[in-house]
Amino acid sequence: MHIILLSGGSGKRLWPLSNDIRSKQFIKLFKGSDGQYESMVSRVYKQIKTVDKGTEITVATSASQVPAIRNQLGDRVSISVEPYRRDTFPAIALSVSYLSDVLHVSDDECVAVCSVDPYVENSYYESIKKARTACEKRDGEPYFNGHKADLPK
Repeated sequence: MHIILLSGGSGKRLWPLSNDIRSKQFIKLFKGSDGQYESMVSRVYKQIKTVDKGTEITVATSASQVPAIRNQLGDRVSISVEPYRRDTFPAIALSVSYLSDVLHVSDDECVAVCSVDPYVENSYYESIKKARTACEKRDGEPYFNGHKADLPK
C-alpha cells in the first residue's frame, strides 16, 4: 500500500502561529509519547509507520515546503513537488502520476490519500490498513463504496 500525505497550504487559519513562511503542519504543537513536542506532519508520519511499517508514504507538497519536510521527516521520505499550488485534486492527480512515472508503483497498487493535519488516534490508520486488505482482495475488479462496480465495458 502507498499513502499520499497532502501537506499543502499556508495554514493561515492558525495565524499568527502559522503563515506563508511557517505552515501549521510544521509547528511543534503536540506532546508525543516521549514527552517531546512534535509537529502534525511528524505525528501523522510516525502514527502510520507505527501501525504499518511496510506502508510506503509520499508527501505531496509545494517546493517551498520541501526543506521543512526534509527537516522533520528526513532525506529518505518520498516527496511529490507541486510546481504551483492548485488545491486538493491537482495535488492528488500529480502525486498519483509521480507514483506511476517516477517511483514505478504498479497500477494495481492500493493508494490512500490522507491529510497531514488530523488529530486522530492510531485506530484511524489501523482502519486504513484494513482497507488495504479489502483493496488487495478485489481481484482486479473495480469497487465503489465497498461493492463491486458495474462499469460499462
